[in-house]
Amino acid sequence: MRVLARVGVGPLCSAARAVIPCFWRGKYFSSGREPAENQVTPMLRHLVYKIKATGPITVAEYMKEVLTNPAKGYYVYRDMLGEKGDFITSPEISQIFGELLGIWFISEWMATGKNAAFQLVELGPGRGTLSGDILRVFSQLGSVLKNCDISIHLVEVSEKLSEIQALTLTEEKVPLERNPGSPAYMKGVTKSGIPISWYRHLQDVPKGYSFYLAHEFFDVLPVHKFQKTPQGWREVFIDVDPQASDKLRFVLAPCVTPAEVFIQSDETRDHVEVCPEAGVIIQELSQRIALTGGAALIADYGHDGTKTDTFRGFCGHKLHDVLIAPGTADLTADVDFSYLRRMAEGKVASLGPIKQQTFLKNMGIDVRLKVLADKSDEPSRQQLLQGYDMLMNPKKMGERFHFFALLPHQRLHGGSHPMNACQSKPSPSPVAGFGELAWR
Repeated sequence: MRVLARVGVGPLCSAARAVIPCFWRGKYFSSGREPAENQVTPMLRHLVYKIKATGPITVAEYMKEVLTNPAKGYYVYRDMLGEKGDFITSPEISQIFGELLGIWFISEWMATGKNAAFQLVELGPGRGTLSGDILRVFSQLGSVLKNCDISIHLVEVSEKLSEIQALTLTEEKVPLERNPGSPAYMKGVTKSGIPISWYRHLQDVPKGYSFYLAHEFFDVLPVHKFQKTPQGWREVFIDVDPQASDKLRFVLAPCVTPAEVFIQSDETRDHVEVCPEAGVIIQELSQRIALTGGAALIADYGHDGTKTDTFRGFCGHKLHDVLIAPGTADLTADVDFSYLRRMAEGKVASLGPIKQQTFLKNMGIDVRLKVLADKSDEPSRQQLLQGYDMLMNPKKMGERFHFFALLPHQRLHGGSHPMNACQSKPSPSPVAGFGELAWR
Protein backbone atom coordinates (compact mmCIF):
# COMPACT_ATOMS: atom_id res chain seq x y z
CA MET A 1 0.00 0.00 0.00
CA ARG A 2 2.74 2.30 -0.95
CA VAL A 3 3.20 5.51 -2.72
CA LEU A 4 2.45 5.49 -6.41
CA ALA A 5 4.23 7.09 -9.31
CA ARG A 6 2.31 9.41 -11.58
CA VAL A 7 2.02 8.11 -15.10
CA GLY A 8 0.71 9.58 -18.28
CA VAL A 9 -2.93 8.64 -17.92
CA GLY A 10 -5.37 11.50 -18.11
CA PRO A 11 -8.52 11.37 -15.98
CA LEU A 12 -11.47 9.73 -17.69
CA CYS A 13 -13.98 11.34 -15.38
CA SER A 14 -14.29 14.67 -17.21
CA ALA A 15 -15.12 12.91 -20.46
CA ALA A 16 -17.45 10.57 -18.63
CA ARG A 17 -19.42 13.41 -17.07
CA ALA A 18 -20.05 14.92 -20.48
CA VAL A 19 -22.20 11.96 -21.51
CA ILE A 20 -23.93 11.22 -18.20
CA PRO A 21 -27.38 12.68 -17.43
CA CYS A 22 -28.17 14.11 -14.04
CA PHE A 23 -30.06 11.06 -12.77
CA TRP A 24 -27.94 8.81 -10.56
CA ARG A 25 -28.94 5.64 -8.74
CA GLY A 26 -27.55 5.07 -5.26
CA LYS A 27 -25.77 1.76 -4.78
CA TYR A 28 -23.99 0.26 -1.76
CA PHE A 29 -20.69 -1.59 -2.06
CA SER A 30 -18.48 -2.93 0.71
CA SER A 31 -16.25 -0.22 2.09
CA GLY A 32 -14.93 -1.57 5.38
CA ARG A 33 -16.20 -0.94 8.89
CA GLU A 34 -18.03 2.31 9.38
CA PRO A 35 -16.85 4.45 12.31
CA ALA A 36 -19.37 5.80 14.79
CA GLU A 37 -19.17 9.32 13.40
CA ASN A 38 -18.20 11.02 10.19
CA GLN A 39 -15.19 13.32 10.53
CA VAL A 40 -15.32 16.37 8.25
CA THR A 41 -11.74 16.45 6.98
CA PRO A 42 -10.17 19.05 4.65
CA MET A 43 -10.17 16.39 1.92
CA LEU A 44 -13.90 15.72 2.46
CA ARG A 45 -14.68 19.44 2.14
CA HIS A 46 -12.56 19.59 -1.02
CA LEU A 47 -14.36 16.60 -2.55
CA VAL A 48 -17.82 17.90 -1.65
CA TYR A 49 -17.07 21.24 -3.33
CA LYS A 50 -15.65 19.42 -6.35
CA ILE A 51 -18.62 17.08 -6.75
CA LYS A 52 -21.19 19.87 -6.28
CA ALA A 53 -19.40 21.92 -8.92
CA THR A 54 -18.78 19.25 -11.58
CA GLY A 55 -20.89 16.21 -10.72
CA PRO A 56 -20.17 12.71 -9.35
CA ILE A 57 -16.60 11.46 -9.74
CA THR A 58 -15.20 8.03 -10.62
CA VAL A 59 -13.71 5.83 -7.92
CA ALA A 60 -10.38 6.25 -9.73
CA GLU A 61 -10.54 10.04 -9.43
CA TYR A 62 -11.58 9.70 -5.79
CA MET A 63 -8.55 7.48 -5.01
CA LYS A 64 -6.21 9.82 -6.86
CA GLU A 65 -7.48 12.88 -4.98
CA VAL A 66 -7.51 11.21 -1.56
CA LEU A 67 -4.07 9.60 -1.86
CA THR A 68 -1.94 12.02 -3.90
CA ASN A 69 -3.57 15.45 -3.98
CA PRO A 70 -0.53 17.79 -3.71
CA ALA A 71 -2.11 19.82 -0.90
CA LYS A 72 -4.12 17.31 1.12
CA GLY A 73 -3.20 13.81 -0.14
CA TYR A 74 -2.85 10.96 2.36
CA TYR A 75 0.53 9.87 1.00
CA VAL A 76 2.13 13.23 0.35
CA TYR A 77 3.17 14.52 3.77
CA ARG A 78 2.82 11.68 6.25
CA ASP A 79 4.58 8.49 7.33
CA MET A 80 1.81 5.89 7.39
CA LEU A 81 3.94 2.78 7.93
CA GLY A 82 4.73 0.79 11.05
CA GLU A 83 3.03 0.14 14.37
CA LYS A 84 2.17 3.83 14.85
CA GLY A 85 0.87 4.15 11.30
CA ASP A 86 -2.06 2.60 9.46
CA PHE A 87 -0.44 -0.56 8.10
CA ILE A 88 2.76 -2.57 8.15
CA THR A 89 4.49 -4.28 5.21
CA SER A 90 6.57 -7.45 4.89
CA PRO A 91 9.99 -5.71 4.98
CA GLU A 92 8.98 -4.09 8.28
CA ILE A 93 8.00 -7.50 9.67
CA SER A 94 11.18 -9.44 8.91
CA GLN A 95 14.59 -8.71 7.41
CA ILE A 96 14.48 -12.14 5.76
CA PHE A 97 11.90 -10.93 3.24
CA GLY A 98 14.19 -8.29 1.75
CA GLU A 99 17.22 -10.56 1.93
CA LEU A 100 15.51 -13.21 -0.18
CA LEU A 101 14.48 -10.60 -2.75
CA GLY A 102 18.11 -9.48 -2.91
CA ILE A 103 19.07 -13.09 -3.64
CA TRP A 104 16.40 -13.18 -6.37
CA PHE A 105 17.93 -10.22 -8.21
CA ILE A 106 21.45 -11.63 -7.95
CA SER A 107 20.18 -15.00 -9.17
CA GLU A 108 18.57 -13.38 -12.22
CA TRP A 109 21.66 -11.28 -12.86
CA MET A 110 23.78 -14.46 -12.86
CA ALA A 111 21.29 -16.43 -14.97
CA THR A 112 21.25 -13.76 -17.68
CA GLY A 113 25.00 -13.51 -18.12
CA LYS A 114 26.36 -11.26 -15.34
CA ASN A 115 25.96 -7.95 -17.13
CA ALA A 116 28.68 -5.40 -16.31
CA ALA A 117 26.14 -3.00 -14.81
CA PHE A 118 22.55 -2.91 -13.63
CA GLN A 119 20.06 -0.49 -12.15
CA LEU A 120 17.85 -1.53 -9.23
CA VAL A 121 14.62 0.45 -9.59
CA GLU A 122 12.03 0.35 -6.81
CA LEU A 123 8.53 1.76 -7.30
CA GLY A 124 7.03 3.18 -4.12
CA PRO A 125 9.86 2.26 -1.71
CA GLY A 126 8.09 3.04 1.58
CA ARG A 127 10.66 3.85 4.24
CA GLY A 128 13.49 2.36 2.23
CA THR A 129 13.57 -0.73 4.45
CA LEU A 130 13.26 -3.19 1.55
CA SER A 131 15.98 -1.55 -0.53
CA GLY A 132 18.16 -1.41 2.59
CA ASP A 133 17.83 -5.17 3.15
CA ILE A 134 18.57 -5.85 -0.52
CA LEU A 135 21.66 -3.62 -0.42
CA ARG A 136 22.90 -5.47 2.65
CA VAL A 137 22.76 -8.71 0.65
CA PHE A 138 24.61 -7.04 -2.21
CA SER A 139 27.34 -6.02 0.25
CA GLN A 140 27.52 -9.49 1.81
CA LEU A 141 27.88 -11.02 -1.65
CA GLY A 142 30.35 -8.37 -2.76
CA SER A 143 32.73 -11.00 -4.12
CA VAL A 144 30.03 -12.11 -6.58
CA LEU A 145 29.14 -8.54 -7.63
CA LYS A 146 32.64 -7.01 -7.41
CA ASN A 147 32.91 -6.32 -11.15
CA CYS A 148 29.35 -5.05 -11.52
CA ASP A 149 28.47 -1.34 -11.56
CA ILE A 150 25.23 -0.99 -9.53
CA SER A 151 23.02 2.06 -9.08
CA ILE A 152 19.76 2.54 -7.15
CA HIS A 153 16.76 4.43 -8.52
CA LEU A 154 13.67 5.12 -6.38
CA VAL A 155 10.34 6.28 -7.82
CA GLU A 156 8.61 8.24 -5.05
CA VAL A 157 6.05 11.07 -5.02
CA SER A 158 5.93 11.57 -1.24
CA GLU A 159 8.21 14.29 0.07
CA LYS A 160 7.91 12.89 3.59
CA LEU A 161 8.80 9.33 2.63
CA SER A 162 11.69 10.35 0.35
CA GLU A 163 13.31 12.07 3.33
CA ILE A 164 12.88 8.92 5.45
CA GLN A 165 14.29 6.78 2.62
CA ALA A 166 17.33 9.03 2.34
CA LEU A 167 18.01 8.76 6.05
CA THR A 168 17.56 4.96 5.98
CA LEU A 169 19.72 4.31 2.95
CA THR A 170 22.40 6.98 3.06
CA GLU A 171 22.55 8.16 6.67
CA GLU A 172 23.49 11.37 4.80
CA LYS A 173 27.21 10.65 5.22
CA VAL A 174 27.55 12.41 1.87
CA PRO A 175 25.34 15.53 1.52
CA LEU A 176 22.31 14.95 -0.69
CA GLU A 177 22.13 16.81 -3.97
CA ARG A 178 18.68 18.37 -4.35
CA ASN A 179 17.24 19.73 -7.58
CA PRO A 180 13.42 19.97 -7.45
CA GLY A 181 13.20 20.89 -11.13
CA SER A 182 15.24 17.94 -12.37
CA PRO A 183 13.84 14.50 -13.30
CA ALA A 184 16.11 13.14 -10.55
CA TYR A 185 14.97 15.51 -7.81
CA MET A 186 17.37 14.11 -5.22
CA LYS A 187 20.68 12.25 -5.45
CA GLY A 188 23.04 10.72 -2.93
CA VAL A 189 25.29 7.80 -2.08
CA THR A 190 24.20 4.78 -0.02
CA LYS A 191 26.00 3.65 3.13
CA SER A 192 27.82 1.07 0.99
CA GLY A 193 28.91 3.64 -1.60
CA ILE A 194 26.33 2.98 -4.33
CA PRO A 195 24.85 6.00 -6.16
CA ILE A 196 21.14 6.52 -5.50
CA SER A 197 18.59 8.82 -7.18
CA TRP A 198 14.92 9.74 -6.62
CA TYR A 199 12.29 10.36 -9.33
CA ARG A 200 8.58 11.19 -9.38
CA HIS A 201 7.84 9.21 -12.56
CA LEU A 202 9.00 5.84 -13.87
CA GLN A 203 9.47 7.46 -17.27
CA ASP A 204 12.21 9.68 -15.79
CA VAL A 205 14.38 6.72 -14.74
CA PRO A 206 17.20 6.25 -17.29
CA LYS A 207 16.69 3.34 -19.67
CA GLY A 208 19.18 0.53 -19.34
CA TYR A 209 19.65 -3.01 -18.07
CA SER A 210 17.51 -2.86 -14.92
CA PHE A 211 15.79 -4.90 -12.27
CA TYR A 212 12.46 -3.41 -11.23
CA LEU A 213 10.78 -4.00 -7.89
CA ALA A 214 7.18 -3.14 -6.99
CA HIS A 215 6.19 -4.30 -3.52
CA GLU A 216 2.69 -3.28 -2.41
CA PHE A 217 2.70 -0.63 -5.11
CA PHE A 218 0.04 -1.57 -7.65
CA ASP A 219 -2.69 -2.01 -5.03
CA VAL A 220 -2.93 1.76 -4.43
CA LEU A 221 -3.17 2.80 -8.07
CA PRO A 222 -6.65 4.18 -8.84
CA VAL A 223 -9.27 1.68 -10.02
CA HIS A 224 -12.45 2.12 -11.98
CA LYS A 225 -15.33 0.03 -10.61
CA PHE A 226 -18.13 -1.44 -12.74
CA GLN A 227 -21.37 -3.22 -11.90
CA LYS A 228 -23.32 -5.42 -14.31
CA THR A 229 -27.00 -4.42 -14.49
CA PRO A 230 -29.97 -5.54 -16.62
CA GLN A 231 -29.12 -2.59 -18.89
CA GLY A 232 -25.46 -3.62 -19.23
CA TRP A 233 -22.27 -2.50 -17.47
CA ARG A 234 -22.52 0.67 -15.40
CA GLU A 235 -19.60 2.44 -13.79
CA VAL A 236 -19.62 3.12 -10.04
CA PHE A 237 -19.22 6.81 -9.14
CA ILE A 238 -19.07 8.73 -5.87
CA ASP A 239 -21.57 11.49 -5.11
CA VAL A 240 -22.63 13.66 -2.18
CA ASP A 241 -25.38 12.01 -0.16
CA PRO A 242 -28.57 14.05 -0.76
CA GLN A 243 -29.67 13.28 2.81
CA ALA A 244 -26.45 14.66 4.39
CA SER A 245 -24.29 17.31 2.73
CA ASP A 246 -21.14 16.20 4.58
CA LYS A 247 -21.36 12.53 3.58
CA LEU A 248 -20.50 10.66 0.40
CA ARG A 249 -22.20 7.68 -1.22
CA PHE A 250 -21.70 5.29 -4.14
CA VAL A 251 -23.96 5.71 -7.18
CA LEU A 252 -24.32 3.92 -10.51
CA ALA A 253 -24.00 5.85 -13.75
CA PRO A 254 -27.30 5.69 -15.67
CA CYS A 255 -25.57 4.97 -18.99
CA VAL A 256 -22.30 3.90 -20.55
CA THR A 257 -19.11 5.78 -19.60
CA PRO A 258 -15.86 5.93 -21.61
CA ALA A 259 -13.98 3.79 -19.09
CA GLU A 260 -16.16 0.81 -20.01
CA VAL A 261 -13.70 0.16 -22.84
CA PHE A 262 -11.43 -1.49 -20.24
CA ILE A 263 -13.91 -4.33 -19.59
CA GLN A 264 -13.20 -7.56 -21.49
CA SER A 265 -15.96 -8.72 -23.83
CA ASP A 266 -15.92 -12.20 -22.29
CA GLU A 267 -16.08 -10.98 -18.67
CA THR A 268 -18.22 -13.34 -16.55
CA ARG A 269 -18.12 -11.53 -13.18
CA ASP A 270 -20.92 -9.16 -12.21
CA HIS A 271 -18.58 -6.61 -10.62
CA VAL A 272 -15.07 -5.72 -11.80
CA GLU A 273 -12.28 -3.30 -10.91
CA VAL A 274 -9.87 -2.11 -13.61
CA CYS A 275 -6.70 -0.08 -13.11
CA PRO A 276 -5.61 1.71 -16.31
CA GLU A 277 -2.58 3.29 -14.62
CA ALA A 278 -1.30 -0.18 -13.75
CA GLY A 279 -1.67 -1.09 -17.41
CA VAL A 280 0.41 1.91 -18.49
CA ILE A 281 3.17 1.06 -15.99
CA ILE A 282 3.23 -2.60 -17.06
CA GLN A 283 3.50 -1.52 -20.70
CA GLU A 284 6.40 0.79 -19.82
CA LEU A 285 8.17 -1.97 -17.87
CA SER A 286 7.57 -4.48 -20.67
CA GLN A 287 8.99 -2.17 -23.31
CA ARG A 288 12.08 -1.45 -21.21
CA ILE A 289 12.74 -5.10 -20.38
CA ALA A 290 12.21 -6.23 -23.98
CA LEU A 291 14.61 -3.52 -25.20
CA THR A 292 17.41 -3.63 -22.63
CA GLY A 293 16.93 -6.82 -20.61
CA GLY A 294 16.56 -7.27 -16.88
CA ALA A 295 13.36 -8.25 -15.06
CA ALA A 296 10.52 -6.94 -12.92
CA LEU A 297 9.39 -8.54 -9.66
CA ILE A 298 5.94 -7.55 -8.40
CA ALA A 299 4.71 -8.55 -4.94
CA ASP A 300 1.22 -7.61 -3.85
CA TYR A 301 -2.06 -8.99 -2.66
CA GLY A 302 -4.43 -9.77 -5.45
CA HIS A 303 -6.05 -12.38 -7.67
CA ASP A 304 -5.92 -13.80 -11.17
CA GLY A 305 -9.09 -12.26 -12.53
CA THR A 306 -11.46 -13.91 -10.06
CA LYS A 307 -12.37 -11.36 -7.36
CA THR A 308 -14.99 -8.62 -7.58
CA ASP A 309 -15.41 -5.84 -4.97
CA THR A 310 -12.06 -5.44 -3.15
CA PHE A 311 -11.91 -1.65 -2.65
CA ARG A 312 -11.29 -0.90 1.04
CA GLY A 313 -9.58 1.39 3.51
CA PHE A 314 -7.13 0.91 6.38
CA CYS A 315 -6.63 3.17 9.37
CA GLY A 316 -4.76 2.24 12.54
CA HIS A 317 -4.31 -1.32 11.23
CA LYS A 318 -8.08 -1.79 11.00
CA LEU A 319 -10.55 -1.83 8.13
CA HIS A 320 -11.98 1.63 7.52
CA ASP A 321 -14.97 2.79 5.47
CA VAL A 322 -13.49 4.23 2.27
CA LEU A 323 -16.03 7.09 2.18
CA ILE A 324 -15.55 8.21 5.79
CA ALA A 325 -12.99 10.91 6.71
CA PRO A 326 -11.13 10.74 3.36
CA GLY A 327 -7.47 11.69 3.62
CA THR A 328 -7.00 10.00 6.99
CA ALA A 329 -6.85 6.36 5.79
CA ASP A 330 -5.10 4.29 3.15
CA LEU A 331 -7.21 3.21 0.16
CA THR A 332 -6.43 0.01 -1.69
CA ALA A 333 -7.83 -2.60 -4.08
CA ASP A 334 -6.54 -6.09 -4.86
CA VAL A 335 -4.31 -6.34 -7.92
CA ASP A 336 -5.79 -8.18 -10.90
CA PHE A 337 -2.74 -10.07 -12.15
CA SER A 338 -4.62 -11.33 -15.22
CA TYR A 339 -4.95 -7.69 -16.27
CA LEU A 340 -1.22 -7.09 -15.74
CA ARG A 341 -0.42 -10.15 -17.85
CA ARG A 342 -2.73 -8.91 -20.59
CA MET A 343 -1.15 -5.45 -20.55
CA ALA A 344 2.32 -6.94 -21.12
CA GLU A 345 0.93 -7.65 -24.61
CA GLY A 346 3.38 -10.47 -25.22
CA LYS A 347 6.37 -8.14 -25.29
CA VAL A 348 7.84 -10.07 -22.36
CA ALA A 349 7.21 -13.38 -20.61
CA SER A 350 5.31 -13.41 -17.33
CA LEU A 351 5.45 -15.81 -14.40
CA GLY A 352 2.87 -16.15 -11.65
CA PRO A 353 1.05 -15.06 -9.70
CA ILE A 354 2.17 -17.59 -7.09
CA LYS A 355 1.46 -17.43 -3.39
CA GLN A 356 3.99 -15.64 -1.18
CA GLN A 357 4.30 -18.77 0.93
CA THR A 358 5.41 -20.79 -2.11
CA PHE A 359 7.75 -18.11 -3.45
CA LEU A 360 9.57 -17.59 -0.14
CA LYS A 361 9.84 -21.34 0.50
CA ASN A 362 11.37 -21.79 -2.96
CA MET A 363 13.80 -18.98 -2.15
CA GLY A 364 15.03 -20.82 0.96
CA ILE A 365 13.31 -18.93 3.78
CA ASP A 366 13.45 -21.99 6.06
CA VAL A 367 17.23 -22.26 5.70
CA ARG A 368 17.73 -18.55 6.32
CA LEU A 369 15.44 -18.61 9.36
CA LYS A 370 17.46 -21.46 10.91
CA VAL A 371 20.77 -19.65 10.33
CA LEU A 372 19.50 -16.46 11.99
CA ALA A 373 17.69 -18.28 14.82
CA ASP A 374 20.79 -20.30 15.71
CA LYS A 375 22.73 -17.06 16.16
CA SER A 376 20.04 -15.21 18.14
CA ASP A 377 19.13 -14.92 21.79
CA GLU A 378 15.68 -16.08 22.90
CA PRO A 379 13.80 -12.75 22.51
CA SER A 380 15.26 -12.24 19.03
CA ARG A 381 14.49 -15.85 18.11
CA GLN A 382 10.86 -15.42 19.11
CA GLN A 383 10.65 -12.24 17.04
CA LEU A 384 12.07 -14.10 14.02
CA LEU A 385 9.53 -16.89 14.44
CA GLN A 386 6.65 -14.43 14.75
CA GLY A 387 7.78 -12.65 11.59
CA TYR A 388 8.11 -15.97 9.77
CA ASP A 389 4.58 -16.93 10.82
CA MET A 390 3.17 -13.61 9.60
CA LEU A 391 4.86 -14.01 6.20
CA MET A 392 4.13 -17.70 5.66
CA ASN A 393 0.91 -18.56 7.50
CA PRO A 394 -1.87 -19.16 4.93
CA LYS A 395 -4.33 -17.37 7.23
CA LYS A 396 -2.11 -14.28 7.40
CA MET A 397 0.09 -13.14 4.48
CA GLY A 398 1.13 -16.54 3.12
CA GLU A 399 -1.74 -16.96 0.68
CA ARG A 400 -3.05 -13.41 0.40
CA PHE A 401 0.12 -12.00 -1.12
CA HIS A 402 1.42 -13.12 -4.49
CA PHE A 403 4.54 -12.76 -6.61
CA PHE A 404 4.51 -12.00 -10.33
CA ALA A 405 7.47 -11.49 -12.67
CA LEU A 406 8.15 -10.03 -16.10
CA LEU A 407 11.21 -11.31 -17.97
CA PRO A 408 12.59 -11.23 -21.54
CA HIS A 409 11.27 -14.12 -23.63
CA GLN A 410 14.81 -15.37 -24.25
CA ARG A 411 15.30 -15.76 -20.49
CA LEU A 412 12.84 -18.65 -20.53
CA HIS A 413 13.08 -19.91 -24.08
CA GLY A 414 16.70 -19.21 -25.08
CA GLY A 415 17.62 -17.14 -28.10
CA SER A 416 19.97 -14.30 -28.80
CA HIS A 417 20.24 -11.03 -26.94
CA PRO A 418 22.85 -8.29 -27.34
CA MET A 419 25.71 -8.77 -24.87
CA ASN A 420 28.61 -6.50 -24.07
CA ALA A 421 32.23 -7.59 -23.95
CA CYS A 422 32.13 -8.14 -20.18
CA GLN A 423 29.01 -10.32 -20.28
CA SER A 424 29.20 -14.08 -20.48
CA LYS A 425 26.75 -16.12 -22.52
CA PRO A 426 23.60 -16.85 -20.48
CA SER A 427 22.31 -20.39 -20.08
CA PRO A 428 18.63 -21.21 -19.49
CA SER A 429 17.91 -22.04 -15.86
CA PRO A 430 14.83 -22.07 -13.60
CA VAL A 431 13.69 -18.68 -12.35
CA ALA A 432 14.30 -18.48 -8.60
CA GLY A 433 11.20 -18.35 -6.44
CA PHE A 434 8.96 -19.66 -9.21
CA GLY A 435 10.84 -22.95 -8.96
CA GLU A 436 13.41 -24.09 -6.43
CA LEU A 437 16.45 -21.79 -6.26
CA ALA A 438 19.37 -23.16 -8.25
CA TRP A 439 22.86 -21.62 -8.29
CA ARG A 440 25.24 -22.20 -11.18
